[in-house]
Amino acid sequence: MRLRTLPVRGGARAGDQGRAGSDVKQATTEIRKKRPGRAPAPTEAPPSGEPGILIRAAERRDVAEVTALDAQVTGLPKPEHWMELYRRQRPSGGAPAGIFLVAAAPAEPERVLGFIVGEIRAWEFGSDPCGWVYALSVRPDARERGVGEALLEAIAEAFRKTGVGKMRTMVARDAILPMQFFRGEGLMAGPYIQLEKDL
Repeated sequence: MRLRTLPVRGGARAGDQGRAGSDVKQATTEIRKKRPGRAPAPTEAPPSGEPGILIRAAERRDVAEVTALDAQVTGLPKPEHWMELYRRQRPSGGAPAGIFLVAAAPAEPERVLGFIVGEIRAWEFGSDPCGWVYALSVRPDARERGVGEALLEAIAEAFRKTGVGKMRTMVARDAILPMQFFRGEGLMAGPYIQLEKDL
């Protein structure tokens, strides 16, 4: 399989539209930390003693680790859900419906340190096309090492390659750490308000 490096920064270029599926399927990037909370360009050497972070498309073997990590964080195992998200990234025909990336240490590329899942959605509720992130998690013992930031930047780059200029997610009001993380990465309140009622 040919691997493609996703750059850390930069917008979509002419001719990149419609290629996100193949780019993400083949995407591998090694992002090295410069300072906490921010990843530098991949050409910069990492500070002494700080390992790089490998971002790659999820593979079938990763689903069990993703399921276990999610269950550890949420307390709710849902293997069928994660397998379905994996299948949506690797459809038998046509373009992928989703983007499912995992992070690993280059020395242990098969050990999942974290994952991110999203897709491009358009026109619901009058919204222009945008990239939605609907799952992001990092192993508790791998936090504060830039894993979450690297995953978010990798999926943002995949979105940009399709010409999408907006990324969205939702966070529970009482989820303080996820809220701090996303706000720290530049996400802020958008133009929509969620409404609900018990049935």
